[in-house]
Amino acid sequence: MKQVSFLFLLLAVLIIIDACSPKPYRDTNKAYRKQSKELTKQILLEPVDPLNDTIKLPSNWVGTTNFGIRKPNFVIIHHTAQNSCEQTLKTFTTPKSAVSAHYVICKDGTVHHMLNDYLRAQHAGVSRWGNLIDINSSSIGIELDNTGFEPFDSLQINSLISLLAKLKKDYSIPTANFIGHGDIAPTRKNDPNYRFPWKLLAEKGFGLWFDEERLEVPLGFNHIQALRIVGYDVKDTTAAIRSFKRHFLQDTTKRINDVDRSVLFNLQKKYM
Repeated sequence: MKQVSFLFLLLAVLIIIDACSPKPYRDTNKAYRKQSKELTKQILLEPVDPLNDTIKLPSNWVGTTNFGIRKPNFVIIHHTAQNSCEQTLKTFTTPKSAVSAHYVICKDGTVHHMLNDYLRAQHAGVSRWGNLIDINSSSIGIELDNTGFEPFDSLQINSLISLLAKLKKDYSIPTANFIGHGDIAPTRKNDPNYRFPWKLLAEKGFGLWFDEERLEVPLGFNHIQALRIVGYDVKDTTAAIRSFKRHFLQDTTKRINDVDRSVLFNLQKKYM
Protein backbone atom coordinates (compact mmCIF):
# COMPACT_ATOMS: atom_id res chain seq x y z
CA MET A 1 0.00 0.00 0.00
CA LYS A 2 2.88 2.36 0.73
CA GLN A 3 4.16 1.79 -2.82
CA VAL A 4 0.75 2.61 -4.32
CA SER A 5 0.38 5.68 -2.11
CA PHE A 6 3.81 6.96 -3.20
CA LEU A 7 2.93 6.55 -6.88
CA PHE A 8 -0.37 8.39 -6.58
CA LEU A 9 1.31 11.11 -4.51
CA LEU A 10 3.86 11.42 -7.31
CA LEU A 11 1.07 11.85 -9.85
CA ALA A 12 -0.58 14.51 -7.68
CA VAL A 13 2.71 16.43 -7.50
CA LEU A 14 3.13 16.17 -11.27
CA ILE A 15 -0.37 17.60 -11.80
CA ILE A 16 0.39 20.53 -9.49
CA ILE A 17 3.71 21.17 -11.26
CA ASP A 18 1.94 21.15 -14.60
CA ALA A 19 -0.72 23.61 -13.44
CA CYS A 20 1.93 26.06 -12.24
CA SER A 21 4.26 25.74 -15.21
CA PRO A 22 5.03 28.58 -17.62
CA LYS A 23 3.17 28.45 -20.93
CA PRO A 24 6.14 27.56 -23.19
CA TYR A 25 6.34 24.11 -21.58
CA ARG A 26 2.67 23.46 -20.90
CA ASP A 27 2.35 20.93 -23.71
CA THR A 28 5.55 19.06 -22.85
CA ASN A 29 4.61 19.02 -19.16
CA LYS A 30 1.30 17.48 -20.17
CA ALA A 31 3.19 14.82 -22.13
CA TYR A 32 5.39 14.21 -19.08
CA ARG A 33 2.33 13.66 -16.91
CA LYS A 34 0.75 11.31 -19.44
CA GLN A 35 3.89 9.19 -19.73
CA SER A 36 4.26 9.10 -15.94
CA LYS A 37 0.71 7.76 -15.66
CA GLU A 38 1.49 5.01 -18.14
CA LEU A 39 4.59 4.03 -16.18
CA THR A 40 2.57 4.01 -12.97
CA LYS A 41 0.09 1.58 -14.56
CA GLN A 42 2.95 -0.73 -15.53
CA ILE A 43 4.35 -0.72 -11.99
CA LEU A 44 0.95 -1.60 -10.52
CA LEU A 45 0.36 -4.53 -12.89
CA GLU A 46 0.37 -8.00 -11.40
CA PRO A 47 1.81 -10.93 -13.41
CA VAL A 48 -0.68 -12.68 -15.67
CA ASP A 49 0.31 -16.09 -17.08
CA PRO A 50 4.03 -15.29 -16.87
CA LEU A 51 6.36 -17.05 -19.26
CA ASN A 52 8.81 -19.58 -17.83
CA ASP A 53 6.86 -19.70 -14.59
CA THR A 54 5.93 -23.06 -13.11
CA ILE A 55 2.74 -21.51 -11.71
CA LYS A 56 0.60 -20.47 -14.69
CA LEU A 57 -2.60 -19.52 -12.90
CA PRO A 58 -3.01 -15.80 -12.03
CA SER A 59 -4.87 -16.86 -8.90
CA ASN A 60 -1.60 -18.27 -7.59
CA TRP A 61 0.16 -14.92 -7.82
CA VAL A 62 1.64 -14.06 -4.42
CA GLY A 63 2.87 -10.50 -3.95
CA THR A 64 5.86 -10.12 -1.65
CA THR A 65 5.62 -7.64 1.20
CA ASN A 66 9.30 -6.77 0.98
CA PHE A 67 10.09 -4.34 -1.81
CA GLY A 68 10.75 -0.72 -2.64
CA ILE A 69 11.53 1.50 -5.59
CA ARG A 70 14.95 1.65 -7.17
CA LYS A 71 17.16 4.57 -6.14
CA PRO A 72 20.11 6.23 -7.90
CA ASN A 73 23.63 5.24 -6.91
CA PHE A 74 25.67 7.48 -9.25
CA VAL A 75 25.65 11.11 -10.36
CA ILE A 76 26.95 11.84 -13.87
CA ILE A 77 27.92 15.43 -14.64
CA HIS A 78 27.75 16.79 -18.19
CA HIS A 79 28.15 20.02 -20.06
CA THR A 80 25.36 20.73 -22.53
CA ALA A 81 27.55 21.62 -25.54
CA GLN A 82 24.79 24.06 -26.52
CA ASN A 83 24.59 27.83 -26.66
CA SER A 84 22.05 28.55 -23.91
CA CYS A 85 20.01 27.03 -21.15
CA GLU A 86 16.86 27.68 -23.15
CA GLN A 87 18.25 25.73 -26.10
CA THR A 88 18.97 22.77 -23.83
CA LEU A 89 15.49 22.85 -22.30
CA LYS A 90 14.05 22.79 -25.80
CA THR A 91 16.27 19.83 -26.76
CA PHE A 92 15.16 17.87 -23.69
CA THR A 93 11.49 18.54 -24.42
CA THR A 94 11.67 17.46 -28.06
CA PRO A 95 10.81 13.76 -28.50
CA LYS A 96 12.95 13.29 -31.60
CA SER A 97 16.10 14.26 -29.68
CA ALA A 98 15.67 11.13 -27.50
CA VAL A 99 17.96 12.64 -24.82
CA SER A 100 17.23 13.97 -21.36
CA ALA A 101 18.64 14.63 -17.90
CA HIS A 102 17.26 14.92 -14.41
CA TYR A 103 18.63 18.42 -13.87
CA VAL A 104 19.83 21.35 -15.97
CA ILE A 105 21.78 24.13 -14.25
CA CYS A 106 22.03 27.47 -16.05
CA LYS A 107 24.99 29.84 -15.91
CA ASP A 108 23.16 32.11 -13.46
CA GLY A 109 22.66 29.21 -11.06
CA THR A 110 19.02 28.49 -11.92
CA VAL A 111 18.26 24.79 -11.47
CA HIS A 112 15.64 23.09 -13.65
CA HIS A 113 14.50 19.75 -12.22
CA MET A 114 13.25 18.01 -15.37
CA LEU A 115 12.66 14.42 -14.25
CA ASN A 116 11.77 12.67 -11.00
CA ASP A 117 14.98 11.26 -9.51
CA TYR A 118 13.57 7.73 -9.39
CA LEU A 119 12.86 7.66 -13.12
CA ARG A 120 15.40 6.72 -15.81
CA ALA A 121 16.77 9.59 -17.91
CA GLN A 122 18.53 9.13 -21.24
CA HIS A 123 21.78 10.94 -20.60
CA ALA A 124 24.67 8.45 -20.44
CA GLY A 125 24.32 6.62 -23.75
CA VAL A 126 26.75 3.81 -24.51
CA SER A 127 29.01 3.92 -21.49
CA ARG A 128 30.82 1.88 -18.86
CA TRP A 129 32.25 2.35 -15.37
CA GLY A 130 33.88 -0.69 -13.86
CA ASN A 131 31.48 -3.55 -14.56
CA LEU A 132 28.46 -1.26 -14.83
CA ILE A 133 27.19 -0.89 -18.39
CA ASP A 134 23.59 0.33 -17.98
CA ILE A 135 24.48 3.56 -16.24
CA ASN A 136 21.19 5.29 -17.10
CA SER A 137 19.37 2.81 -14.85
CA SER A 138 21.39 3.63 -11.75
CA SER A 139 22.30 7.28 -12.09
CA ILE A 140 21.14 10.89 -11.99
CA GLY A 141 22.22 13.05 -14.92
CA ILE A 142 23.08 16.71 -14.36
CA GLU A 143 23.68 19.03 -17.31
CA LEU A 144 25.59 22.30 -16.91
CA ASP A 145 24.88 25.04 -19.44
CA ASN A 146 28.27 25.30 -21.12
CA THR A 147 29.39 25.12 -24.73
CA GLY A 148 32.29 22.88 -23.78
CA PHE A 149 34.85 25.58 -24.50
CA GLU A 150 34.37 27.95 -21.58
CA PRO A 151 34.90 28.14 -17.79
CA PHE A 152 32.04 27.32 -15.42
CA ASP A 153 30.38 30.25 -13.65
CA SER A 154 30.73 30.36 -9.87
CA LEU A 155 26.95 30.78 -9.48
CA GLN A 156 26.47 27.62 -11.50
CA ILE A 157 29.01 25.66 -9.46
CA ASN A 158 27.49 26.87 -6.17
CA SER A 159 24.08 25.60 -7.28
CA LEU A 160 25.65 22.33 -8.37
CA ILE A 161 27.33 21.80 -4.99
CA SER A 162 24.06 22.49 -3.17
CA LEU A 163 22.24 20.02 -5.41
CA LEU A 164 24.91 17.35 -5.00
CA ALA A 165 24.74 17.69 -1.22
CA LYS A 166 21.01 17.03 -1.30
CA LEU A 167 21.33 14.07 -3.67
CA LYS A 168 24.14 12.51 -1.67
CA LYS A 169 22.12 12.78 1.52
CA ASP A 170 18.79 11.67 0.05
CA TYR A 171 20.13 8.58 -1.72
CA SER A 172 23.31 7.77 0.25
CA ILE A 173 25.40 8.04 -2.92
CA PRO A 174 29.03 6.96 -2.29
CA THR A 175 31.65 9.70 -2.55
CA ALA A 176 33.45 7.89 -5.38
CA ASN A 177 30.30 7.76 -7.51
CA PHE A 178 30.25 11.41 -8.58
CA ILE A 179 31.87 11.30 -12.03
CA GLY A 180 31.71 12.87 -15.47
CA HIS A 181 30.27 11.83 -18.80
CA GLY A 182 33.78 11.77 -20.23
CA ASP A 183 34.80 9.27 -17.54
CA ILE A 184 32.13 6.74 -18.50
CA ALA A 185 32.35 7.28 -22.28
CA PRO A 186 36.01 8.17 -22.95
CA THR A 187 35.94 7.43 -26.68
CA ARG A 188 32.87 9.62 -27.31
CA LYS A 189 32.66 12.38 -24.73
CA ASN A 190 34.83 14.95 -22.98
CA ASP A 191 32.30 16.57 -20.67
CA PRO A 192 32.43 18.31 -18.40
CA ASN A 193 35.39 19.96 -20.10
CA TYR A 194 38.88 20.15 -18.55
CA ARG A 195 38.07 23.48 -16.88
CA PHE A 196 35.56 21.82 -14.55
CA PRO A 197 36.60 22.13 -10.85
CA TRP A 198 36.72 18.45 -9.87
CA LYS A 199 39.15 19.18 -7.03
CA LEU A 200 36.72 21.65 -5.46
CA LEU A 201 33.93 19.10 -5.66
CA ALA A 202 36.14 16.43 -4.09
CA GLU A 203 36.92 18.78 -1.22
CA LYS A 204 33.17 19.06 -0.65
CA GLY A 205 32.74 15.28 -0.66
CA PHE A 206 31.72 14.65 -4.27
CA GLY A 207 34.29 12.44 -5.97
CA LEU A 208 37.71 11.19 -4.89
CA TRP A 209 40.99 13.08 -5.30
CA PHE A 210 44.70 12.32 -5.03
CA ASP A 211 46.99 13.30 -2.15
CA GLU A 212 49.54 16.07 -2.55
CA GLU A 213 52.16 13.94 -0.79
CA ARG A 214 52.40 10.54 -2.49
CA LEU A 215 54.48 7.40 -2.22
CA GLU A 216 57.06 6.64 -4.87
CA VAL A 217 55.69 4.65 -7.78
CA PRO A 218 57.08 1.10 -7.64
CA LEU A 219 58.89 -0.50 -10.56
CA GLY A 220 56.55 -2.54 -12.71
CA PHE A 221 53.54 -0.36 -11.90
CA ASN A 222 50.82 -1.17 -14.46
CA HIS A 223 49.01 2.08 -15.24
CA ILE A 224 46.45 0.37 -17.49
CA GLN A 225 45.43 -1.95 -14.68
CA ALA A 226 45.25 1.05 -12.35
CA LEU A 227 42.93 2.85 -14.78
CA ARG A 228 40.70 -0.24 -14.76
CA ILE A 229 40.68 -0.29 -10.95
CA VAL A 230 39.58 3.35 -10.85
CA GLY A 231 36.70 2.46 -13.18
CA TYR A 232 37.76 3.44 -16.69
CA ASP A 233 36.95 1.31 -19.71
CA VAL A 234 40.44 0.49 -21.05
CA LYS A 235 39.36 -1.08 -24.33
CA ASP A 236 40.80 2.08 -25.93
CA THR A 237 43.78 2.80 -23.69
CA THR A 238 44.55 6.16 -25.29
CA ALA A 239 41.00 7.39 -24.68
CA ALA A 240 41.09 6.11 -21.10
CA ILE A 241 44.37 7.91 -20.37
CA ARG A 242 43.11 11.16 -21.87
CA SER A 243 39.86 10.95 -19.88
CA PHE A 244 41.75 10.30 -16.64
CA LYS A 245 44.12 13.22 -17.25
CA ARG A 246 41.27 15.57 -18.16
CA HIS A 247 39.47 14.77 -14.90
CA PHE A 248 42.35 14.72 -12.43
CA LEU A 249 45.06 16.87 -14.03
CA GLN A 250 43.13 19.30 -16.26
CA ASP A 251 45.30 18.05 -19.09
CA THR A 252 43.98 17.06 -22.51
CA THR A 253 47.10 15.27 -23.78
CA LYS A 254 47.14 11.51 -24.34
CA ARG A 255 50.63 10.48 -23.19
CA ILE A 256 51.17 9.37 -19.61
CA ASN A 257 54.13 10.87 -17.76
CA ASP A 258 55.74 10.43 -14.33
CA VAL A 259 53.35 12.84 -12.61
CA ASP A 260 50.37 11.06 -14.14
CA ARG A 261 51.69 7.71 -12.93
CA SER A 262 52.21 9.08 -9.44
CA VAL A 263 48.65 10.41 -9.27
CA LEU A 264 47.22 7.21 -10.71
CA PHE A 265 49.18 5.00 -8.31
CA ASN A 266 47.83 7.09 -5.43
CA LEU A 267 44.24 6.99 -6.72
CA GLN A 268 44.04 3.27 -7.38
CA LYS A 269 44.35 2.58 -3.66
CA LYS A 270 41.44 4.91 -2.92
CA TYR A 271 39.20 3.16 -5.47
CA MET A 272 40.10 -0.40 -4.44
